[in-house]
Amino acid sequence: MQGKARSRSLHWLTGVSLIGFGACSSSMSPPVASLPPASTAGPQPQPRATAPAGVFPAPTVAPRAVDAPPLPLALPTPSVVSVPAITPAIAARFPEPSVTFATPAFEPGRSAFTRNDELRAILRGLVRDGDGSARSTAIDVLPLGTSQRGTSLEALAFTRLPEATSAAAASASAPTPVPARRPAVLIVAGQHGDEPAGTEALVVVAQQLAAGRFDRILNQVDVFLLPRANPDGAALGQRATADGSDLNRDHLLLGTPEAQAEAQLERDVAPIVVLDLHEYAVDSALWIAKFGGVQRFDALLQYATTGNLHPFVTKAAQEWFRAPLAESLGAAGFTSDWYHTVSADPADRKVSMGGVVAQIGRNTNGLKNVVSLIVESRGGGIGRTDLKRRVQVQVAAVASVLSSAAAHATDLIKLRQFVEREVTTDACRGEAILETAPTPSEYSLAMLDPQSGAIRRVNVAWDSALELRVVKSRPRPCGYWLAASENDAVRRLRLLGVEVQQLDIAGEMRGETYRETARSSDESGAEATLRLRVQTQPVLLDVPGTSYYVSLEQPLANLAIAALEPESPSGYVAHGVIARVESVARVLLRPELRTTAVP
Repeated sequence: MQGKARSRSLHWLTGVSLIGFGACSSSMSPPVASLPPASTAGPQPQPRATAPAGVFPAPTVAPRAVDAPPLPLALPTPSVVSVPAITPAIAARFPEPSVTFATPAFEPGRSAFTRNDELRAILRGLVRDGDGSARSTAIDVLPLGTSQRGTSLEALAFTRLPEATSAAAASASAPTPVPARRPAVLIVAGQHGDEPAGTEALVVVAQQLAAGRFDRILNQVDVFLLPRANPDGAALGQRATADGSDLNRDHLLLGTPEAQAEAQLERDVAPIVVLDLHEYAVDSALWIAKFGGVQRFDALLQYATTGNLHPFVTKAAQEWFRAPLAESLGAAGFTSDWYHTVSADPADRKVSMGGVVAQIGRNTNGLKNVVSLIVESRGGGIGRTDLKRRVQVQVAAVASVLSSAAAHATDLIKLRQFVEREVTTDACRGEAILETAPTPSEYSLAMLDPQSGAIRRVNVAWDSALELRVVKSRPRPCGYWLAASENDAVRRLRLLGVEVQQLDIAGEMRGETYRETARSSDESGAEATLRLRVQTQPVLLDVPGTSYYVSLEQPLANLAIAALEPESPSGYVAHGVIARVESVARVLLRPELRTTAVP
């Protein structure tokens, strides 16, 4: 029924607990100690319980690295790249695929990518109602707000009713059913405005979903597409948002309307998998100067790598998603490896995997107990060169991830239930990791000879994000107290899905306050960050009514730690959301005070 305003809200998704997806088996599989080291994203504070039975069967697909052995990976950071001279030998390594795409960017004679107005028209042209059966797909545009320049931020939802709900709806005597939740997969593109292939690929995927190409997958999961998260950057042809922010590093801080819109979508949809599509910067001159070779791969892959990640989420990301993804890309004729980057400093020959701070999108989502991955096609800084191949790489990657999500949908629900229980019961005990760093190592990296196109292997110094070093940790508290003035911090926490309580009356809490001992400005990342060093002091806190309590007895406790510890590089104190360390304190015993949940 396209005559109606088809931009439906997500109200039908809210308020329904994920726990209803399925019961967790009481029998257990091998303990965490049996996990292979390469699948552990960071040291954990204490031994974990075993996973639900059947959640981690022996992997059916072995990890594959094309032209390089599997090892660490990393995140995109370069914002300025030189446009390389692509020799015929290099071009021959990236032939154009024999496919046809019906997006505006591929119209004859076209020199521009799909514009924002064209994208909006395409999304609306796909909208349709389902017929109420479990095999009928409803397609809806979901309004998420507007960008800084007033452009609509919109997602496209492909949803079906579960079998039980649709059967009840078909019965004339049955009461009107409450909409049931199905596991969801969220795919995001265009966080960086100068990386167009992901958006073009999601237009293709949306067309294929609407045409029934993925019906087998839609039998198992709902799919949500956010084709262009940064429309202003796309219109301006720049990486950043209109105000110069790196959207991909704003997912914990939520300082931009674009990040807030994505956070609200994730809070309402509660996806079990999030895939983020990017393009890595191609800079042949820089790589030739440092290593005598040209970048080799069609795609670079990585999952969440930050402190306090549950190892079973990492294990699922590796065994159920990244390894089959590398295999499927190879079968389609595309090369892949772990994500990696280098600095613009000619003297710095270190190769680094993606960042390990919590505010990066894939890491924020990992701390939400979600399988979170990025795929970076080869494309940053080369305009329309090899565009069809870049888009086809992204389309193939999306198909692989959707297939893996559908195949493991039941196990992913069980896994998240299990991990959420473990995170909740970790409150008041063990260690909380405040800061991590990658592990220095070596790697045999495949490159291309710039003249002959032959594959060359170079041993490089490699910062691995797959095994993290703990830089700073502290005993895990029961929760955090926030001053009544910290309404903005509370608003951001709630947008992330973190549960916050407001005290009804004044009282006392046994805890620790922070005393600042040193501060400096860290300009090593994409933006300058305040680095604090603090000492904790045990106190009996006199807490006024209307102040706030953030309990760590909740599934998103590790997200709260990243936001609220003053020494967290991603935290609200380091980035000025909380102005004074005196406005936050650690709570060491469960308080017995009347509180009201903040909506």
